[in-house]
Amino acid sequence: MDVKDTVMLEIFRYHPETDSEPRFQSYEVPYNEDWVVLDAINWIKDHVDGSLTHRWSCRMGVCGSCGMMVNGEPKLTCAAFLKDYYPFGIKVEPLVNFAVERDLVVDMDGFMDKLQEVKPYIIRDDVNDTSEGEYRQSPAQLAQYKQYSMCINCMLCYAACPVAGHEDEFLGPAALALGHRYNKDSRDQGQAERLDVMLAGEAIWGCTFVGECTVVCPKHVDPAGAIQQAKAMAAQEYFKGFVMPKGTGVSKGADG
Repeated sequence: MDVKDTVMLEIFRYHPETDSEPRFQSYEVPYNEDWVVLDAINWIKDHVDGSLTHRWSCRMGVCGSCGMMVNGEPKLTCAAFLKDYYPFGIKVEPLVNFAVERDLVVDMDGFMDKLQEVKPYIIRDDVNDTSEGEYRQSPAQLAQYKQYSMCINCMLCYAACPVAGHEDEFLGPAALALGHRYNKDSRDQGQAERLDVMLAGEAIWGCTFVGECTVVCPKHVDPAGAIQQAKAMAAQEYFKGFVMPKGTGVSKGADG
């Protein structure tokens, strides 16, 4: 193998059933400027070390499963090209702020629990009433939440967030952005239910608006912006409670 045509990958390895602590292992990989980091990892898996464990699926930046730390930055490895790092080495690690299950695979259970807490679905009290037909929306109403619906649950924002790694109660950027997405949906009537969850403890107020979650988002969701808008929405609802009779607060979507 010609050294000029190779690149060195230093990969985080940890098998909890046999390893007392994590380690790094170096692999020399063929360099192809059309390859992404995921291609190099798959080459190692197929040709050098079949025990290497990682997640991936679509290879198109859609499924969000191949998120890892690449030279210390949260990246979709299917979108991180070798040519952007060549000729220097590349260090690949599992996403930080998550427990490691094995090698580059992290435990997603806590993240999925937080997603469920914000009730990521349309809530209506008349779901069985079809007399009014479809719940139609105007382009302007769609634009209210479309950006926040683009999340692919890649968890890069959690790895970039300085709060997520220290505050267990903090719901995190993706979950809060998704909750905000449904709160802004004109068809939804569950805003009050979600705000109860989003405002509890450090669930939303823990965000210090560093903004790194927005920087690393591969789909330009802007979770930092969503969180700040949700804070403003919550403040409005809080003060409405002083001037409106109990039980008459807003429970519908942004335009409901």
